[in-house]
Amino acid sequence: MRDLRRRFPNPNALLSFESAGRLGSFTDAAEELGLTQAAISYSVKLLEKDLGIALFHRRHRLVELTDSGRKFHADVTSALQQIARSADSLRYAASDRVTVDSSTAFASHWMIPRIPAIRSQHPDIDIRLLTSDRDVEIGRDSTLIGIRRGNGNWSDYQAVRAVDEIIIPVCSPAYLSQHPDWLEERSERTLIHLEEPYRPRPTWQDWFNHFDVAYTDRGEGLRLNDYSLVVQAAIGGQGVALGWRHIVEHAVQRRLLVEASDMKWRTGMAFYAVTHKAVEPSPDTKRIMDWIVNELNELQH
Repeated sequence: MRDLRRRFPNPNALLSFESAGRLGSFTDAAEELGLTQAAISYSVKLLEKDLGIALFHRRHRLVELTDSGRKFHADVTSALQQIARSADSLRYAASDRVTVDSSTAFASHWMIPRIPAIRSQHPDIDIRLLTSDRDVEIGRDSTLIGIRRGNGNWSDYQAVRAVDEIIIPVCSPAYLSQHPDWLEERSERTLIHLEEPYRPRPTWQDWFNHFDVAYTDRGEGLRLNDYSLVVQAAIGGQGVALGWRHIVEHAVQRRLLVEASDMKWRTGMAFYAVTHKAVEPSPDTKRIMDWIVNELNELQH
């Protein structure tokens, strides 16, 4: 890393590039960063010159990442998110705070409904939630817990199995009453698809294959890139979604969603509460981690 300055003479160009790539516009990136459009354009040109490749296709008032630009943007975004999260961890470490790092869906549909219960049982601990559109590295922070899907084998993490991955079709009660034969129809209008860009997740094609049901995903239908949106679309009566049981359980209990079939798929994977092996979790972290694991374990009984 000693020659990093030589590789990137203008580190601010990385911020300009990340913003422009995410927003698809130099003008919008300039507004977000408090710069001029010309400054963003100039920074990106310098970065392209340093790298020797074109990062964007320039369109009228819009820009689009090239294939190389898209790959570089994913890496830059991940690195900047990790830096931001590390900074947050340093800010939080000095207080009686425990941070739970998870997907937006887990935070929204599992953690948030249980915050009152956590506060009631652990009033002296301040719970923080961190979410991201990808599973970034869990830092060496004694107050940080990650929720991760996998088989429990991570080289850098201590993992405690919390809940098995069980997937069930779910939809709103009204939708099921109107489409009782959705499984036989299997039309693209019926299914809500999750297209996760960074976290590998089973798809409708995988679910049908597991149960030996004929189905071909032709890329049609309602497709969303965030599971929270999938759940909201199902609650709103827009179709049938794959329901990760521990995520949709709260909505099912409230009758916002119902199981659209008794065909439950145990994938063999699970969700784990993880901490970094290089640090000993704080006593408060252990208390919250035990609480989360126990609550998730209850769903399996």
